[in-house]
Amino acid sequence: MQDITTNMLEELLIHKPDDPIEFMINHLKQNNDDGNSVFLHPSKKNCFIFFPNVSTCIFFFSSPQAMWLCKHFNAIRVSQETLLFKEVLMQTEEAKAYKERNQGWILEGFPENQEQAWMLQSSGIFPRHVVMLYAPDTVLIERSGGKRLDPLTQEVFHTTFDWPSDPLVQERLVKPEDLSEQEVSKNLLEYHRNFPDIFHIYQKVLKSINADQPSVDVLSQALAFVQTRHRSAAPFTPRILFFGPPGSGKSLQAELIAQKYDVVNICCGQLLKEAVADNTKLGELVKPYIDNGYPVPDNLVLKLLTERLSALDCLTNGWVLSGFPRDVKQAEQLQKAQINANRVFFFNLPYESIMERLSQRRTDPVTGERYHTTLRPAPTPEIQARLRQNPKDEQGNIEKRLNIYYSHVKALEDFYQDAFYVNADQDPFVIFEFIESCIIKPLPCKNIRSL
Repeated sequence: MQDITTNMLEELLIHKPDDPIEFMINHLKQNNDDGNSVFLHPSKKNCFIFFPNVSTCIFFFSSPQAMWLCKHFNAIRVSQETLLFKEVLMQTEEAKAYKERNQGWILEGFPENQEQAWMLQSSGIFPRHVVMLYAPDTVLIERSGGKRLDPLTQEVFHTTFDWPSDPLVQERLVKPEDLSEQEVSKNLLEYHRNFPDIFHIYQKVLKSINADQPSVDVLSQALAFVQTRHRSAAPFTPRILFFGPPGSGKSLQAELIAQKYDVVNICCGQLLKEAVADNTKLGELVKPYIDNGYPVPDNLVLKLLTERLSALDCLTNGWVLSGFPRDVKQAEQLQKAQINANRVFFFNLPYESIMERLSQRRTDPVTGERYHTTLRPAPTPEIQARLRQNPKDEQGNIEKRLNIYYSHVKALEDFYQDAFYVNADQDPFVIFEFIESCIIKPLPCKNIRSL
């Protein structure tokens, strides 16, 4: 990484190009044939950027070139403005596909406060890098005064730093209406009020960079940071098992742990579906059971898990596993396969809370978005009318799943005598703090191993 950065800066000094950003992009493309390079451009609005093999979150104060970045990286652009239009549904689906193919997408203007950041986490969006660009308010106000917008393409330019060469573009540029000095000052005040809470959430993966310097210097610092690999804060390689009834929040906590400690999040059910989708040999054996709704035999599940947990990322980074084992027999098989967890958690949730969480869940068949009739109702009557309930969330099916879980959980608790017990009927981030404390600290005495 150091060689790449040094070489790039040397090339800039030698060639002194008119457009240093374009020059650096071409330079990186020529020297990164594997397509795994990450490039960032200094911006100044909230912006999440995901690029090949790196889940990267860039927190910017403003983003005049986000659209330009999208063009160069063939990424999907999603902003608060585009979310107001129906076209975003198509873009959202495409963005999901891009994420699966590791091609990347850019989200502008979000999150703006702590609640929005928590909402992103609850939706499974966990950045690995966060860059915060800062500059004195006086500088930012001065820069905003020179901002110009192309109403035809929505591209942003600046009278001093980025003036277009095309006379036709110059003629149609307009000054945004909301960029008065008073409005900018108001936005800055709101930003300073909310940023400490956002910083607290992302502080483990955040780097601050002074934006009041040449853009090439800002870029090189951001580029160096996002291509680094974070060291886990855990004092050992985490191997974590989550047990709990349906609806107890295991998936969310697994996502939070995976994001914080860079461990591999493995859900047994999802692993089986991926094997089928990838047409692997084991997937072909598993497919008939999944298609017909039958339990997959233990020997096939164990083979799949052993193969996945023996992968290099699991061995070096650790893992968090949910959905297996479901009974003591499976736990013994896991132990015989030399797959031993060093932290085990049992999530406890009252029956009434489980029924409230699951029986009121609804899904929008058009967007795939999930809602809850009480906790997260549909925003419009139109969406409300088309919501559907997953058959597994019907009361009878929930009770069947609960009966299966409770018939085995006591024996599993006896098997894993050093387990921790979590009260899952509280704020998810309180739960996360407890789980985290159990991971980073030595094993406490049995009698205090609960929340």
